[in-house]
Amino acid sequence: MKSILFFNNKGGVGKTTLVYHVAWMLSSLGIRTVAFDLDPQSNLTAMFLTPERLEEVYGQDLPLTVLDSITPVVSGDPYQPVHVEEITDHLGLVLGNLSLSIFEDRLSDAWLKSLGGDAYSFRLMSLFNTLVHDAARQFRAEVVLIDVGPNLGAINRAVTISADHLIMPVAPDLFSLQGIKNLGQTLTKWEREWAQRLAQKPAGTSFAIPQKLARPAGYLVMQYSARESRPVQAYLKWANRIPAYFAEFVLKNAAPPAASIEADPACIALLKHYRSLAPLSMEAHKPMFLLKPADGAIGSHTYAVKQNYDVFENLTQKIMRRCA
Repeated sequence: MKSILFFNNKGGVGKTTLVYHVAWMLSSLGIRTVAFDLDPQSNLTAMFLTPERLEEVYGQDLPLTVLDSITPVVSGDPYQPVHVEEITDHLGLVLGNLSLSIFEDRLSDAWLKSLGGDAYSFRLMSLFNTLVHDAARQFRAEVVLIDVGPNLGAINRAVTISADHLIMPVAPDLFSLQGIKNLGQTLTKWEREWAQRLAQKPAGTSFAIPQKLARPAGYLVMQYSARESRPVQAYLKWANRIPAYFAEFVLKNAAPPAASIEADPACIALLKHYRSLAPLSMEAHKPMFLLKPADGAIGSHTYAVKQNYDVFENLTQKIMRRCA
């Protein structure tokens, strides 16, 4: 099993939509996949579930979200297996919870106390690792995709030490460059501090303690305006600065960066904004590449759906190769 974290310090770049579509494509290719919603906003959950199922789960406060496996451990009680919602035979979902953010303070405290070798603190810091492996075991998943919020808080720190690979969705703009810098510097700090804590880890624990941070696998440029599959000139100013930022702050690469984004080996893909299909996708609760005429995908949309499938199939295969 491999776990892939999609993470960026800047929001609004289309990260959750990306996770949603890659999860669907993996399942369409016959790869058993779990999508893990660890963004307290729970937008990934809302994309997967119908309004009726959302109301059933959250309106009746059913114990089916990720928080229902976290709360017992925080209280010192035995771990409760995480619920994996079956979307299809090959696609499962761990449901998010808006109250997940209240766990931030407990994780911050655990981060401090784990430096002294406190076993309970290590249990909390390792909890997301437990959750991910539990969900994968239950669903017999080959891949777990993890969506987190756009911040550098304690939850995301604990998730980052629990994932295998990290992919950064970025936009070609000034604030995404700052987000790359912020996240890269923070990853370096987290890695150093986690190594200090691992030196103090208690012996003989009944839970697995993650040993290292997620490895950066590359970045994806999201939502650029396209003309003949190339970014328009207005975006190139920012897009072509991404390789240098990613090489310096994330990869810590001293070699000269690529001259352009299209020549950068760290760039997994450039994805344009499929504006015409997005509303149909949201309404049908389907990925854009699986829309049918009954969903409103007629006329010019038919070609766009086929094109979208080819794009995401190629992208997903690239991601799997990067995260091998």
